[in-house]
Amino acid sequence: MVSESAIATVVLAAVSLSFPCFVYGAYYIIETEPVTWDVLLHHLKFVTTGLTLTTVPMVGWMMPRLPDQLGGLSAVHAYLGLQAYALLLFGGTGIVRIFRAKREHDLYNEYDEDLLLDEIGGEQMSHWRSRLRIGVFGYVIFWMLAYVVGAARYVLRYVA
Repeated sequence: MVSESAIATVVLAAVSLSFPCFVYGAYYIIETEPVTWDVLLHHLKFVTTGLTLTTVPMVGWMMPRLPDQLGGLSAVHAYLGLQAYALLLFGGTGIVRIFRAKREHDLYNEYDEDLLLDEIGGEQMSHWRSRLRIGVFGYVIFWMLAYVVGAARYVLRYVA
């Protein structure tokens, strides 16, 4: 049987490894112009890997143990993590609209430098782009806060 501290160490390592994936994915999509289908897929590989490294331990190990530990730092950790995923979902509503507009105009394959995203998406495109930005930045901020609280919980419970 594997000890709880060994599992906690693996969980901390997996969640820690997700951050470089998020950073590189963000850097790549921001710095690469134009955003073609290949660029989008490369970006999504890293973001998906980061989300997997965070979500699988959360669903498989953290959430089942939460009811027995709810209180203090675990409640703060759970709250911050829940806020992170809520903002990710909020941003996802914008991603869907942006993706649909770019796909309808084939901008992932035939990039047109003169065609602005706000022009093809109608009046609401700036709204959807704002939702995406708020969701992504909010996710990252709450993810980092949840990470710090989770790391503190790890140190207090398994190291100290």
